[in-house]
Amino acid sequence: MRKVLYTVGMLAGALLLSPAVFAQTAAAPAGGTNWVAISAAFGMAIAAFGGAIAQSRVASSACEGMARNPGAAGAIRAAMILGLVFIETLSLVTLVIIIVKV
Repeated sequence: MRKVLYTVGMLAGALLLSPAVFAQTAAAPAGGTNWVAISAAFGMAIAAFGGAIAQSRVASSACEGMARNPGAAGAIRAAMILGLVFIETLSLVTLVIIIVKV
């Protein structure tokens, strides 16, 4: 019960403070560094790294599963391709968000 009350209190505090965060308009940098572009580049790098790690793990597990049970290779291959599509979609969505934001 204590964790629930703590969580609800933190959520209520965050909801009460969030309007103050968005109250001021953002000042455009006058000839300064474009931090949005730099942070977008780091975000895409992290998304590409995470996607590559996830895809390699999916392919590795699928190859191991097909080696252990060659009869189920078709079902494993279909599930692997579906998983790879979902992982790649997350990276592409990150790219679209970055292009729209910058």
